[in-house]
Amino acid sequence: MRILVTNDDGVRAPGIAALALVAASTGHDVVVVAPLIDYSGAGAAVGPVHSRAGVDYEAHAIEGLGDMPTYGIDGPPALAVILACVGGFGPRPDIVLSGINHGVNVGRSAMHSGTVGAALTGAHFGLRCLAVSIRWGDDPVPWETPSTMAAALVPVLEQAPAGTTLNLNVPNVALGALRGLRHGRLGRVGTIRSAVHVTGDENTPLPHVALPPGQTGTLRLDLAAPGTSIRVHPDTDAGLLARDYASLTALVGVREAGAETDDVIDDALEALYAVSGVAPGQDPDDEGFTSGSDTETATA
Repeated sequence: MRILVTNDDGVRAPGIAALALVAASTGHDVVVVAPLIDYSGAGAAVGPVHSRAGVDYEAHAIEGLGDMPTYGIDGPPALAVILACVGGFGPRPDIVLSGINHGVNVGRSAMHSGTVGAALTGAHFGLRCLAVSIRWGDDPVPWETPSTMAAALVPVLEQAPAGTTLNLNVPNVALGALRGLRHGRLGRVGTIRSAVHVTGDENTPLPHVALPPGQTGTLRLDLAAPGTSIRVHPDTDAGLLARDYASLTALVGVREAGAETDDVIDDALEALYAVSGVAPGQDPDDEGFTSGSDTETATA
């Protein structure tokens, strides 16, 4: 097995060092590829890959890990995963460990997390993936809590179906002080709760201001405190973290919707067929059907 370790806090962040250390302890081949700068909130973004000649990178060394191959790239974590999967940094990995993020990724905010986005990108390539996060807290951060739990999940990932993605979030406590660990449903909370327009010399907050062309303004964000939430269901990931439990959730990325949308698709097709020039066309399965390409290109 080959393990790719990445994150969105940057290759120099202490969380990735803790995760790389436990990855090395599993006995598997490990490579670290992560952004050179903080890409928190990048989701599964890859950046403007079509408008650049290539992706710059530099070799890095993580203290205590000897000559473990470690690279910082000029791009977000999902791009790091793609580059590793297409041969940019040696053999294709089998497992992706993403983190350890300083700040939890729960509920709707998980969709925007670069930590989670990197894991889901790996899943698109059929890899087994784990995103790991710890609630924000002052130093010293007990990195051993999420890293020890991550190490215990590597054998599970080895046997898991292709594309499995787990999201582990833990409170900022020592392992022995952990209140509990539960399966958490994905909550519906988000990080940004409201935004008000700030204008005028005294920064008077207003609900909304229509700016004339050329004028600038600022939206002041009301953010949820890191690792906390209000009015959440107790069995969700956010609800568990709010009560100092660790949460483990299985995630899926982009995929086709199920039968619940069949009627909507049928209605949408009929509406489009009513447009002049739009028709079902020849059945692609009919003999003699040809197209510009008979292959699919897998990317992100």
